[in-house]
Amino acid sequence: MGTILVTGGAGYIGSHVVLKLAERGEDVVVLDNLSTGFRSAVLHGDLMIGDTADRHLVSKLLEARRVDAVMHFAAHIVVPESVEQPLKYYRNNTCATGSLLECCIESGVRHFVFSSTAAVYGIPATGRAGEDAPTEPINPYGTSKLVSEWMLRDAARVSSLDYVALRYFNVAGADFAGRIGQSTPNATHLVKVACEHVVGKRDHVPVFGNDYDTPDGTCVRDYVHVEDLAAAHLDALDYLRQGGGSATLNCGYGRGFSVHEVLGAVRRVSGETLNVVPAPRRPGDPPQLVAVAERIRDLLGWTPRHDDLEEIVSSALAWERRLLSGPMT
Repeated sequence: MGTILVTGGAGYIGSHVVLKLAERGEDVVVLDNLSTGFRSAVLHGDLMIGDTADRHLVSKLLEARRVDAVMHFAAHIVVPESVEQPLKYYRNNTCATGSLLECCIESGVRHFVFSSTAAVYGIPATGRAGEDAPTEPINPYGTSKLVSEWMLRDAARVSSLDYVALRYFNVAGADFAGRIGQSTPNATHLVKVACEHVVGKRDHVPVFGNDYDTPDGTCVRDYVHVEDLAAAHLDALDYLRQGGGSATLNCGYGRGFSVHEVLGAVRRVSGETLNVVPAPRRPGDPPQLVAVAERIRDLLGWTPRHDDLEEIVSSALAWERRLLSGPMT
């Protein structure tokens, strides 16, 4: 087994994957420009400071470290920002991925695990999406990832590269040992926002829209613990190493919780009262988005271990309390 390159490995999800790879003895090198990631989140492997779009740097790194597998996390991920700055997302998420793929094929990289998103589905008619559901993204973030999936698919057809693209649903939680977690300033993810409110970093929790066609009027999402998501990436790599064919898979638990249900879990776990403030709908938010997720279990043997909303919230809240002692650097 050769070296694994993890792009964006100093970020939230990437750093959890790096930790799991290192714990089982993999040779890991991280490439991150630290625009949103943190040097201190890279607990194992070598960290190279640089941009995924830098073809000279990437090609040199792939050759020097004899990389045979790439896990690609480097991307901008904030949906409202993508609506306001679409070209930023196409440049960083789509164009940079194309450049990375060219370097990988030229260097003979065999395996590629891609961080995609459920945002590619847009607004599913039933609120649930399987991998064969229509892909009709309603924001530039989702479109930037979908086009990247297409490039990956087409490049694999004409090269020796194989891949797994994982379409994440809503990722939350943190490392149970308190070593790493989501540290991005001004985060927009509901669980983190609510936990930041509990520890005093925010004076309220905004609820963006309460008139959706859902049971309580608020958006419904499928929340998956970051530890389970990280494990799915290792399962994907093992699957490819064992000769599995290229695949695109949902990564979610298959059940949804509304904004109010999530806030209820935060109240129960923290024992605190929340200052919840209604706010207008955000552009690009589907009313309901829940995974149909049997395929990832059947193909990869993925077995989630933290499919419990209060467990997700508890680990996220513990991380926010850990950050009170000092920010990540």
